[in-house]
Amino acid sequence: MTDFADLEELKAAVGTEIGVSDWLRVDQDRIDTFAEATGDHQWIHVDPDRAAAGPYGRTIAHGFLTLSLSVPLANQAATVGGIRMGINYGLDKVRFITPVPSGGRIRARVTLDAVRDIPGGVQAERTVTIELEGADKPACVAASIARYLT
Repeated sequence: MTDFADLEELKAAVGTEIGVSDWLRVDQDRIDTFAEATGDHQWIHVDPDRAAAGPYGRTIAHGFLTLSLSVPLANQAATVGGIRMGINYGLDKVRFITPVPSGGRIRARVTLDAVRDIPGGVQAERTVTIELEGADKPACVAASIARYLT
C-alpha cells in the first residue's frame, strides 16, 4: 500500500504503480448477495449444480461484481491524505478477461496514469488491474477515474 501525504505527492507518482491490495476471496455467498442486489440470477453465477456441468466447471462471479470490488481494493492499494473526500468519477474502458470462479481470490494492482487539476482538487486517471490468483491473465482491467477534493 502507498500512503500519499497530499496531492503533490500523488502528482509526483504519475506513471508508476502506486499500490497492490491484499487478496480477497470471492465466495458463493458474496456472489449470491450480488445477484440479489442486482436481480442478475443467471445460472452460471447462482446454480452450483448446473454450473458444474457448464463451461467453467463451477459458478463464477458476475463481471460487475468483480468491477465493483475494484473500488475497495484500489482504496486499499493507495490512500491520499490532505483531502476532504475522494469519489469515483467514472470509467473510460473496462474489460472482463478471465472469469472469477466461486472461491477464487482477487487483488487490485493500481497504476497512476495522469493527474489533472480540477476546481477544488484533482482528477486521477488510474489503471486498475484485478488479478486472479493462479491465472495467467487478469480478471478485469479498468481505466478508472477518481476525484480527490480538498
